[in-house]
Amino acid sequence: MYDDLKGKTALVTGAGKRSGIGYAIASKLAANGADVVVADLGTVGSVDHAVKTGTMDEMSDIAKELGKTFSVSAMAVSVDVTDHAAIKNMAEEIKKRHDHLDILCNNAGASFGVPSPFVAYDEEDWLKTIDVNLHSVFRVSRGLIPMMMGRKASIINTASRAGKVPPLFNGAYAVAKAGVIMLTKVMAKELAGGGIRVNAVCPGQIQTDLEAWRFGLEARFFNTTVEEREKEMCKTIPLGRIGSPEEVANLVAFLASEASSYCTGQAFNVTGGQLMEL
Repeated sequence: MYDDLKGKTALVTGAGKRSGIGYAIASKLAANGADVVVADLGTVGSVDHAVKTGTMDEMSDIAKELGKTFSVSAMAVSVDVTDHAAIKNMAEEIKKRHDHLDILCNNAGASFGVPSPFVAYDEEDWLKTIDVNLHSVFRVSRGLIPMMMGRKASIINTASRAGKVPPLFNGAYAVAKAGVIMLTKVMAKELAGGGIRVNAVCPGQIQTDLEAWRFGLEARFFNTTVEEREKEMCKTIPLGRIGSPEEVANLVAFLASEASSYCTGQAFNVTGGQLMEL
């Protein structure tokens, strides 16, 4: 437990599904006593019509569940992270209940048009993938930072192992996540004087519906089964297994707390040893 998180206010984007990393983060922060704002698209959406986003009903249920289970304030907010006006509206909704924000988790993300080699990638899908994964971090952060200035605040951006080691046929996502890592460093330098620390987490293979969708695509591409694709992937992971959303959330809670008070501008791997760097 991180006692210093009690009474803090946290916003987590991309948190509208119980199967995702965002939900695990919101749940972990609430378990540590933080008031949470659960944000997602709030409508029936999908990634190439395969992986759905959180609906407003689902988000509201999650907020009620977290508030009741952990005796914290929890609210659900609909937001399109590619839309300036929607982000402004989200900020206004948060201000109605909270006069400040202590923790911002930029977790929303998606891939479009995959699998596709770089030379054949549809331009609209390429730009949309980068917009959702990279530009949204810029937009949301810029919109919410005024509520964080002058406090011991923390921003945690969800990057990816793909931002350091490119996967095949998912180039836009890799480029976007590499950009998130650099944006994290830029923000960390520029916001340090305002008391705001900024770090990124770089998950590897994590058991989410997005990961299951990926294994399904690869199974069809390589003419094999999902189970075989997962088995082959686990061979590349020293710990020999797929990670859980909760294991990513554990790191986010640490980075949100004062236990990590001397950490900023870093991109932490959560890969089971699949990625090791100097």
